[in-house]
Amino acid sequence: MADNQGGGGRGRGRRQNRDMGRAAFSRQAIDKRERQERQNEAKRRKIENGEELTAPIYATQFSKEEIEGEARRPKKKAAILMGYSGTGYFGMQLNENQKTIEGDLFAALVAAGAISKANAEDPKKSSFVRCARTDKGVHAAGNVVSLKMIMEDPDIVDKINEKLSPQIRVWGIEQTTSGFSCYQLCDSRVYEYLMPSHCLLPPHPSTHLGRKIVELAEKTGELDVVKARQEEVAGFWEEVDKTYIKPILDGVPEDIRAIVEKALYWYDPAQGEIDPENASEAPAPAPEPENVEEPAQDQAADENKPFQMGPRQKLISDTTKAIKAAYIKARRAYRVPQARITRLQECLSRYEGTKNYHNYTIQKTFKDPSAKRHIKSFKVNPEPVVINGTEWLSLKVHGQSFMMHQIRKMVAMSTLVVRAGCTPDRINDSYGPERIAIPKAPGLGLLLERPIFENYNTKAVGLGREPINFDKYATAMNEFKQREIYDRIFREEEETAAFGNFFNHIDHFPQEFFLYVTSGGIEAAKLVAAPTADTESPKDSSRQKVDNSQKDVLAAVESEDEGTAPDAKEGN
Repeated sequence: MADNQGGGGRGRGRRQNRDMGRAAFSRQAIDKRERQERQNEAKRRKIENGEELTAPIYATQFSKEEIEGEARRPKKKAAILMGYSGTGYFGMQLNENQKTIEGDLFAALVAAGAISKANAEDPKKSSFVRCARTDKGVHAAGNVVSLKMIMEDPDIVDKINEKLSPQIRVWGIEQTTSGFSCYQLCDSRVYEYLMPSHCLLPPHPSTHLGRKIVELAEKTGELDVVKARQEEVAGFWEEVDKTYIKPILDGVPEDIRAIVEKALYWYDPAQGEIDPENASEAPAPAPEPENVEEPAQDQAADENKPFQMGPRQKLISDTTKAIKAAYIKARRAYRVPQARITRLQECLSRYEGTKNYHNYTIQKTFKDPSAKRHIKSFKVNPEPVVINGTEWLSLKVHGQSFMMHQIRKMVAMSTLVVRAGCTPDRINDSYGPERIAIPKAPGLGLLLERPIFENYNTKAVGLGREPINFDKYATAMNEFKQREIYDRIFREEEETAAFGNFFNHIDHFPQEFFLYVTSGGIEAAKLVAAPTADTESPKDSSRQKVDNSQKDVLAAVESEDEGTAPDAKEGN
């Protein structure tokens, strides 16, 4: 059980050091057995002290008389084939205090009579196991839960679905062998990742990353090679600035124009580098009211009234919003050339096989054997689709198992390589011992397509059991996927511009941590190993300051989404 899932209510699980950021706190090593023992001990103390235990939100409570009056019915081991939209849920995994997919499913099973009243408070009594855990907001067209359940009602699937939100559907239930565990017997998993094709656009030339790409290419003599990789997008941003942005700026006074450009992080060599303290949020906000001179007002008379913008401030705000909207419009109008998709596929192919993914997750070192994972295939569909004016790409990865954030970091790395005109060999470099900060692409686009049980299915047929196969539910699954998953992804991106904001953040980040996608290579951005307590001395203080700075940037790109536990996995 992930006791800190959901950002943490006060007083639960580990106590956070007030001087430690949430991301650094969540990356601490956790002994799960020790944590479970602490939780059980805390419950025993409450019982001994006569304190009332708070039931998990997924538990259904019945009186002693109701439980004793219920007729005993036979239970059989089964696999529930299901799908869900993760929007609004704190992931798949059961959590005592947060709304999760499993929590709703367990309550529905009790309400439908598939789980007895005697077992209605504790899923462990029914040997409840998930095949693949998905993080907060992540979807699944197909996932599996195995358990012991009451199956004698021929309409049990319909009755369970009646108790569920339309965001969760049970496709079918298969009786399995008595020792079946969907987690242990799953051979591999297939995930899909959807992203707008404009994610492959290069950084704007005025951004920190955009300038460093050129600067380091010139320094290493690779400028012509980099330009050749960017040939199909050459001049895109210059044309956008001329067509979309210049008319907006030409319509405001020169002093307002200067403030707006600064607010948008436009680089002006005369003004020096971007202020690093303002680099943690993107896109950049317009200047705060106190930074803009306005005619004096009688503050004493209006001190209890909400602040109202003056004409000058409103013009700055409106202009900034207009420019941001213009950039969003330009991105959505982009249509990716096939050469760009081919370049992305070259990157994705570098993941296939068994690799060391210590840079693609958290809490793993280069020497950790569990950082090695096997990817069977990673393909991008060469035919994009246009939805509501935005072009989308579909990426599918088939692997045996995945670590936390691994898929999102693989997508981000390959996309950054294409955007920067970098060689795909840089992905091979990322498997080495050097530590680099790979950001995780937005969780919005990730969904579990289905788990695969090839070995079990072969044995099941010989034992007279039905195989675990989603193909027979393909029609219902595709309709559900379009309505509850795809449409939600498309709608949320249209409302939030999550992908554009994500890459805008990376492009503007004013330090060296993402420069591994430039001609400078891993050396331009690798992280220094933190000194140990045994070796640290006063002369190491400067090195420690560097390490603290690295922890800050890692917090920005590696921190868990609210609602995920440090020991959780994307699909293992």
